Amino acid sequence: MRCQLLAALLLLAGILPTQADDALREAYTQPLPGLADTDREAFFRGRSLFRQSWVVAPAEDSAAGLGPLYNRLACISCHQKNGRGRSPDGPDERMLSMLVRLSVPGKAADGGPKAHPAYGGQLNEEGIAGVPGEGRAALSWIETKPVTLAGGEKVSLRRPRIDFVDLAYGPIGKVLFSPRIGQPVYGLGLLEAVPEKTLVAMAAEAKADGVRGRLNRVWDAAAKQTVVGRFGFKSNQPNLRQQIAGAMVGDLGITTTLFPDENCTPVQKACQKAPSAGHPEMSNSDLDAIEFYLANIAAPPRRKADDPQVRAGERQFASLGCASCHRHELQTGPSPRFPLTANRQIAPYTDLLIHDMGKGLADDRPNFQANGREWRTPPLWGIGLVPQVNEHSQYLHDGRARNLQEAILWHGGEARTARQRYVAAPPAARRELLAFLESL
Repeated sequence: MRCQLLAALLLLAGILPTQADDALREAYTQPLPGLADTDREAFFRGRSLFRQSWVVAPAEDSAAGLGPLYNRLACISCHQKNGRGRSPDGPDERMLSMLVRLSVPGKAADGGPKAHPAYGGQLNEEGIAGVPGEGRAALSWIETKPVTLAGGEKVSLRRPRIDFVDLAYGPIGKVLFSPRIGQPVYGLGLLEAVPEKTLVAMAAEAKADGVRGRLNRVWDAAAKQTVVGRFGFKSNQPNLRQQIAGAMVGDLGITTTLFPDENCTPVQKACQKAPSAGHPEMSNSDLDAIEFYLANIAAPPRRKADDPQVRAGERQFASLGCASCHRHELQTGPSPRFPLTANRQIAPYTDLLIHDMGKGLADDRPNFQANGREWRTPPLWGIGLVPQVNEHSQYLHDGRARNLQEAILWHGGEARTARQRYVAAPPAARRELLAFLESL
């Protein structure tokens, strides 16, 4: 009885989680409404594969195949609770849900980034026994000159600095690099179901405030042709299946029929000689299951939509110009493989196009037709739940923004006019906009 009374007092004090808190923490993991009982087995099988830790070959285990080089042991490690990764606090902290893309000037045979000759397309910090990890990316934070907002509020922004240390395969030399946190993985099937003609039409539209937006055209490894990209920070992947297969080989060292070669460069001799769990290591059946799972995860619904401050913030979102790129409504089309995503009106707050975001956010690393200043408009649905689900408040591709206001203030290029309007807006209007974003 005493324990129950203590628990009740703690709950009233806000110290213990409520059932509502628990539901919020699982907001990114729910299946699309209407998933048939016959499909739930496939959904949960895919979820199990997404969450499982992979092991080193040879092993009598269906999860064998890790490495020889890798970043983490499981997909869920970089997408905790299917949500947003975070960056380290300083150079002594390892990247746990973040990685660094690498390339050198020029283009690969498929038109994409040209991999570094010794370190490949991303830095793999870990290696299986006998295979040295490639090294470590030490991230430090540099504070920028404060921004003064209308009303006198001052905001200090930060940007990352990367130093490559403990390199195992020689000097890295002149390299193009881009740190990236793990992206949310809910709602992906709905985004894939938006017809290509819709993306083409949005790119062709005349827009206000110097906003343009265009398509990235990327290599489809299955179709063996260049197609419209829609996934990845620069819309550098054509579809969900290739996004998954690229992450499997890049992050975990797991080969698939799409990417059958191990992630070893010519100078990495021990990596080349390491045992494999098969050719490929992941079956098409397992790849199908992960694809089915990710295609059928729902985006969380909005909250407090009728709150007066939130409604005022929604109007600010439109009047400041945010909605030019963060489109409220999109319509999905036919989707034979994933019927629940078909012919639906969705509210992802993205146009899936790439935009010039200015010098401040540039990584100076081209990716197919996206240049070093261009980024895909990230979907905003679910963004207000990041603090509850992922227990941090980091945003943008490298986690530099410590809150939503800092994310807005980093906008430049095509978003410069909208940013200037936000800076000049009265404090009450800014609070309304942030309340709206927190409701998504």
